[in-house]
Amino acid sequence: MTDISAQHGSSSRSSARRTYNWRVVDIVVAALIAVAGGVIFWAWDQGANLISTPVNAIYPPLSGLYAGGWMIPAVLGMLIIRKPGAALFCETVAATGELIMGSQYGTTVLISGVLQGLGAELVFAAFLYKKFNLPVSLLAGAGAGLFCGLNDSFLPWGWNIAYEAGDKLAYIVFTTISGAVIAGGLSWLATRGLAKTGVLGSFASRKAATEPVFS
Repeated sequence: MTDISAQHGSSSRSSARRTYNWRVVDIVVAALIAVAGGVIFWAWDQGANLISTPVNAIYPPLSGLYAGGWMIPAVLGMLIIRKPGAALFCETVAATGELIMGSQYGTTVLISGVLQGLGAELVFAAFLYKKFNLPVSLLAGAGAGLFCGLNDSFLPWGWNIAYEAGDKLAYIVFTTISGAVIAGGLSWLATRGLAKTGVLGSFASRKAATEPVFS
């Protein structure tokens, strides 16, 4: 009886470990999310150009409220794939796609992608990659937004590094809010919508549409 229990426990542990191994389908879908994200990034860049003048005339740090669109692949990728590294992978590859398509921000988009992906990844890791509800999604988006704000405000290539301390703080708060609402909230809704269509049948997220919102 002890032997059978031990074997069952070993088998369960093995199965748990296997769930974290990336399959070919995981890589392919993550890449598709990232490529689509690169296109979104490029389009979001154009929108940033349109709003920059009116926003700067009102209060420049408000531009942080627009930033969440650049973080969608990180949260969406993890909510669908649900395996360690998904947020970082999707965001970094999306940033690479943006660069290839001709980003106005140059190679710094790669650093931004890595940092924003890491910000989301750390939140999911804090929950041991076992929680994918709305609060965690919002926190992951906020984490990506926080890292975005810190990158833009304090690293040498940050575009608002010349801001006064108060304006930097305001910008970071705005990017964090934007990340939570746009990247976190919209990605959570998108995942539930996709799950309803049945296209996520091969993933742990296939039941996302019926998962509890807060637990």
